[in-house]
Amino acid sequence: MQELYSNASSATVGQQYAVSKILRNTYTLLSMTLAFSAITCAASMALNLGYGAAMIMNIAAIALIWFVLPRTANSAKGIYVVFAFTGLLGASLGPTINHYLAMSNGGQIVMQALGGTAITFLGLSGYVLTTRKDFSFMRGFLVTGLIVVIVAALALMVAGMFGVNIAGMHLALSGAIVLLMSGFILYDTSRIINGGETNYVMATVALYLDIYNLFVSLLHITGAMSGDD
Repeated sequence: MQELYSNASSATVGQQYAVSKILRNTYTLLSMTLAFSAITCAASMALNLGYGAAMIMNIAAIALIWFVLPRTANSAKGIYVVFAFTGLLGASLGPTINHYLAMSNGGQIVMQALGGTAITFLGLSGYVLTTRKDFSFMRGFLVTGLIVVIVAALALMVAGMFGVNIAGMHLALSGAIVLLMSGFILYDTSRIINGGETNYVMATVALYLDIYNLFVSLLHITGAMSGDD
C-alpha cells in the first residue's frame, strides 16, 4: 500500500512539474512573439504598407499555421515557424494601426485597445492559473461560436463588395469576437493547466491568436465608440 501511495505521489509530482514546464515555456515564447510582432508592426507602419500587402501577409500566416506548423510543432523548427507566423500577423496590423493613429484621438484609441487587451488576458488567464478550473466544457460552445463568427465575417465581406456597409453589424461582430476570444483564453489556459495541451509551441499559437483577435476587435470597438471610425 505504501509503495502504491509513493508511486501515485511521484506521478502527481511529475505531472505538476511537466505542467509547470509547459506553462513557463509557453509564456516565455508568448512574450517573445508578442514583442516580435510589435517590432514587425512598427516596421510595417514606418514603411506605410497598404491593406493589399497586409492581406498577403495574412494569407501567408494562415498557410504557415495550417500546413507547416503541424509538421514542425514537435521540433525546434516549430519555434521558427511561430516567429514567422506572429511576425507576419504583426506586420499585417501596420495599415490598421496607421488608420487609427491618423484620427484626432488615434493614440488614445490604440492605447485603450492595448490596455483592454492586457487587462482581459491577464485577468482571465490569471483566474484560471489561480483557481485551476477546468473549462473544457466550453469547447462545443466556442467552436460553434467561431463558425458563426467566420460565416458572419464572410457575409459582411461579400456585402461590402456589393457596396452594402452595415456599420452596426461590424460593431456587433467585433463585440461577439471579444466575448469569444475571452472564452478561448479561459479554455486554452485551462487546457495547459489540466494537461489537455502538452506542446508549448501549439499552446503559444493558441494564446497568441486569442490576444491578437481580442486586440483587433477592441480596436474596432474603441474606434467606433470614439465617433471617428
